[in-house]
Amino acid sequence: MILSRPLTIALALAFALPAAAADLTAPRMGAWGFDVSGRDAATPAARDFFVHANGTYLDKLEIPADRSSYGAFDALRELSVNRMHAVLEAAAADPAPTADRQRLATLYRNYMDEGRIAALGAQPITPALKEIRGLRNHRDAARLMGRSAQGFGASVFSVFVSDDARNPQAYAVYVSQSGLNLPDQDYYLEPRFERQRAEYRAYAERLLTLAGWTDPGKAADAILAFETRIAKASWTNAQRRDRDKTYNPDTPAELARSAPGFAWADYLVGAGLSGVKRVILREQGAVPEIAKIYAETPLDTLKAYMALSLVDEAAPYLAPEFDQANFEFRGKVLTGQPQQQPRWKRAVTLVDDQLGEALGRDYVAAYFPPESKALEKLSKFSVMIGYPDAWLDYTGLEMKPGDLFGDVSRARAWDWNRRVARLNSRVDRKEWSMTPATVNAYYSSTRNVIVFPAAILQPPFFDPAGDMAINYGAIGGVIGHEITHGFDDQGRKSDGDGRLSDWWTPQDAERFNAEAAKLGAQYSAFEALPGVFIKGDLTMGENIADLGGLLLALDGYRASLKGAPAPVIDGLTGDQRVFYGWAQVWRTKLRDDRARQQLTTGPHSPPKARVNLPVRNIDAFHEAFGVKPGDPMYLPPENRARIW
Repeated sequence: MILSRPLTIALALAFALPAAAADLTAPRMGAWGFDVSGRDAATPAARDFFVHANGTYLDKLEIPADRSSYGAFDALRELSVNRMHAVLEAAAADPAPTADRQRLATLYRNYMDEGRIAALGAQPITPALKEIRGLRNHRDAARLMGRSAQGFGASVFSVFVSDDARNPQAYAVYVSQSGLNLPDQDYYLEPRFERQRAEYRAYAERLLTLAGWTDPGKAADAILAFETRIAKASWTNAQRRDRDKTYNPDTPAELARSAPGFAWADYLVGAGLSGVKRVILREQGAVPEIAKIYAETPLDTLKAYMALSLVDEAAPYLAPEFDQANFEFRGKVLTGQPQQQPRWKRAVTLVDDQLGEALGRDYVAAYFPPESKALEKLSKFSVMIGYPDAWLDYTGLEMKPGDLFGDVSRARAWDWNRRVARLNSRVDRKEWSMTPATVNAYYSSTRNVIVFPAAILQPPFFDPAGDMAINYGAIGGVIGHEITHGFDDQGRKSDGDGRLSDWWTPQDAERFNAEAAKLGAQYSAFEALPGVFIKGDLTMGENIADLGGLLLALDGYRASLKGAPAPVIDGLTGDQRVFYGWAQVWRTKLRDDRARQQLTTGPHSPPKARVNLPVRNIDAFHEAFGVKPGDPMYLPPENRARIW
């Protein structure tokens, strides 16, 4: 008997799993798609809708020790990780694997071979450290920094290949500021991050000591001072959002003239871009300053910085003393996570990162049947659903038994060379930027497309057997969110063909900006932690998308009724359930350090704000829950942002 591919893989998974294996079935949210027991009935919706919808669940929720946050996204991510783990165990047990399954099995086994990794110690990075020690001048250092684009290492600038924002049918080379090993320049400059700076300096000394670097304490001091200078010169994340100001085409020669002090020609040679004729500079004001800092910095400091960055980046793939040091700083200090994740979970994440479409092919075959890709309500949107139409071909990528660091190095180089090789080709508009097992979604402004990986199309986001009002509030809100990104403060700058252009009338732009500013002020006034407020300018695009997405979800649900009255379930109206569906998606707790990092660096507002602030701007919310003047959730009609 010939079995279908999905059934073959499902059987393989069944035989690979131990009796006490994790549950691989999708979760159910209550009887009809909403966890009624998770509500806090004592808190009226008009007082705090986030707590009203999720309070009891959050009161009982304990963030697992191996996580810095936990909630709806994380629970679904846990399911995705368990499923990928089953796929990898099956691949590892396959006696006659395909080439891709052999790659999966080899990388997975190599990461799980702790004995081999421990025995190697620092040996995998010894050649790279020797090369850094042997640098003779700043030009040599710039060339080696360019090579970091192909694998491990660091640079004061980053280079990447992406769609040309003004010619979205073509690829272009972008150059951007870089150089910081802490999450954001605020970590170097703000008094509230003094503890993190001190811990970073100690971490730098610890890693350099493990690497056998001369005088690691002195080197750590020099590195921190060097990175602090870069932080002062860098643009903020909010400034870097502006798609007009971050599009500055140059030739390499022009770049060398406008930003002297850095050996740009050597840098591009190192990156494999010696023949490139045009680059797009993102932070035009910052890059010349960083180039000047580079020129003024002693070579020994640059060497120490490059060595530290290499070891920091490689640490998760090295012996336990490196891995543990990395976790204690990047996990415990920066995010407040008490414990390291089990090794098998980290192995799954690594394989998904490096071989995501090879892993994704087996993942969707086992857990995402073809009929799920053609769901009627989703297929009416111009979206990519579930998984790519054509899988990435990993031919030429070698995974060697017993060589974890080499595997990751080769995977990074293979991916970089693949991107560079297509610079003169037309953009592949069907290519995905997320793997199928990713619990997320995205919008591409240059391709004008929204993408929904398989892993997100499950409860609490989507349940075909659940109440459609909940589905509209959840996955409908997410779909609407991604659609609205095409019309947020930056997405609106691309026309229907994805081309960055000024296609709005001045009057429309003025009205849009006025309403966006109104919304931004609401978020900037939200105190997420004592004394720490949301950065309304940094989170503007996501905040606009949340509001637009929820409005579209509500309109979509009402349209789906085709004039019929909405059913009432457990005493809840259709409109109320749409809002509950949205709120349930964001029921999440974060550790304070993780929240502080997100508030400083991230484009997304914290969960409570993503629920309470959009709904305050929606007339239907006030009507659905009887919100009146004097209620904390009430916002006067004239103060409600009406962008769309």
